[in-house]
Amino acid sequence: MPKPASRLPTLRLLAALLATAGLAGCGLPGFMTHPPQVRGNKVDDEMLSQLVPGTSTRTDVAALIGSPTARATFDDNTWLYIGEVTKPVIAATNEVLDQKVVVLTFDGQGVLRTIERKSQNDSIPVAVVSRTTPAPGNDASFLQQLLGNVGKFTPGMVTPNQGPQSGATSTTGSKY
Repeated sequence: MPKPASRLPTLRLLAALLATAGLAGCGLPGFMTHPPQVRGNKVDDEMLSQLVPGTSTRTDVAALIGSPTARATFDDNTWLYIGEVTKPVIAATNEVLDQKVVVLTFDGQGVLRTIERKSQNDSIPVAVVSRTTPAPGNDASFLQQLLGNVGKFTPGMVTPNQGPQSGATSTTGSKY
């Protein structure tokens, strides 16, 4: 039987490993965390200051800050530059750290008329409805889904993605 004093180095090592593992979960800055991710087209204020409403054109805007992230659904003269900074969190979801939208409006001749900046504070919360849309068809049980195709297919049958199985003949009677 080992003496209690000989266990002391093993216990110290175990305590050091537990302390290290405990610190890993404390969220120390930059330690075992994902860096923030920039998504979309983040336009900085310095670039926007170079645009002059009434003078700048679509070509000027595209050359300076690139093509828009999106255009308004029913108005081709409204360009949207959407950018956000996100950080991955638990369960593969993303936390939005910063979100900005720049809305540029042009007139019919392609000259810039207005520049609007929108932030996450300007967003409108959307309520998700819990009901489901009815769809035609059957509500099959798990067992019906599991056994539903049993007996529908015969050996040697030709499927659209494959040729005849080995030894089977095609509809023309040849093996190839």
